[in-house]
Amino acid sequence: MPKELLIVFVKQPVAGKVKSRLAKTIGDEKALSVYKKLIAKTMQTVRGLYMDKRICYSEKILDNDLFDNNLFQKAVQQGDDLGQKMYHAIDTAINQGYNKVCLIGTDIYELTDEILMQAFISLDHCEIVLGQATDGGYYLIGMKRSFKELFEDIEWGTNQVWQQTIKKIKQKRLTYIKLPELNDIDVIEDIRAEDKDYLLS
Repeated sequence: MPKELLIVFVKQPVAGKVKSRLAKTIGDEKALSVYKKLIAKTMQTVRGLYMDKRICYSEKILDNDLFDNNLFQKAVQQGDDLGQKMYHAIDTAINQGYNKVCLIGTDIYELTDEILMQAFISLDHCEIVLGQATDGGYYLIGMKRSFKELFEDIEWGTNQVWQQTIKKIKQKRLTYIKLPELNDIDVIEDIRAEDKDYLLS
């Protein structure tokens, strides 16, 4: 059986430090409430999956949070920017013997366990799997070997991330599969009408 790992990047849930663009519209406390609900939804989506799961926190490990220590490995992100942090997390896992590694954040309310399983299955047929976000970024990246170049010279936090990453994949002549495009919640307009009552309550 291949060793498979799902990495989840989580920011420490502190008012003023999460969902800054959303906070400009609804305030820091409300934005923190939305972020906590996104974390809870992510936990519910991934907890029953068969592969190993590792939570990578932005600052320090939280032992008494939603992520049960018996179900989730825990670590702290390492690096100066998002690219370095993602590469370090994936490269570390591959060096630990994992054959397939996928990494996600916590901003995709639409993400399902079926899509995550599709990501791991896709790696049987390609070198890279990517989930495109509607804001020009990606919500998931997965691979069987670590490719440092995919995380270098990317304008993180902009609408160029997807295009720049795909360009690098093509330059390296890597095979890749795209997952369904999903909505990344960064601003108030990103929240679907059917989700607003819950997320903004």
